[in-house]
Amino acid sequence: MEAIPWFEHDDGELDSAQREFAAVLAARAGAWQVDPLSTVLLPARHTPYGGMLAYLDIEDPERGRIVLTIGAHFDGTTVRADKVHNQDFTLPETRTEFTFTATGIPTETAHRTATWFEAVLARPLVRCEWLHDEKVYALRYEYADNGLGLSEGFMTRLAPPGLRERLATEGVDHGRGRIGRAGLGEPDRVVPVRGVRAAGSTR
Repeated sequence: MEAIPWFEHDDGELDSAQREFAAVLAARAGAWQVDPLSTVLLPARHTPYGGMLAYLDIEDPERGRIVLTIGAHFDGTTVRADKVHNQDFTLPETRTEFTFTATGIPTETAHRTATWFEAVLARPLVRCEWLHDEKVYALRYEYADNGLGLSEGFMTRLAPPGLRERLATEGVDHGRGRIGRAGLGEPDRVVPVRGVRAAGSTR
C-alpha cells in the first residue's frame, strides 16, 4: 500500500518558490507524530490571501476530534502564520500567542516555519473531563503550560441535575455557549493528548 505523503500536493499547481517551500515542509514533517492526512497544502487559487497555504489539524485521536488548526500562508517570500479558521482558513483578526512571521528565501523560510509547527506540536495539550455517573458530561482542551483553553463541550443530559439547575439560574446557555472552569470547578480527570506528558488527576 502506497504511503500518503505529508503536505501532499501537485507540483504543477505551484511556482518554483512554492515547490521549494513545500519540499522542505514535507521532509521535516516526516519526523512529526501526526497523521499525514492531518497535513494539507493548498495552492494559491484555493486560499483567501492569494498565496499558498500549509496547514495542520491537531487532533485528539482518542476522541477523533480536531482541537486546533494552525496554518502558514506563504506569498513567495513571507510567511504569516497563526491558528486559522478550520473552514475558510483565514487568520484571526487579532493575533494570538501562536502568531509567527518570517521573510527570506523559500528554503530558509520553510525551515523556520517547520520549526514553528514543531513548537506548537510539542506543547503539552490535555483534555480536562468532568464526570457524573462515570460518564463525561463536560470536557475542555487546554495547554497544561499556561491553561489556554482551545475548545470545550457540554452534554446537558449527562450533567448532574444540581449543576444543570445552577447554570440555568445563572443564565448560562450550555447548549451553545462556553462554560469554562469557572462554571464547572476543577475537572475529575486530566488526560494527556500530546506533547510533554502532563500529570493526570482524579478527584
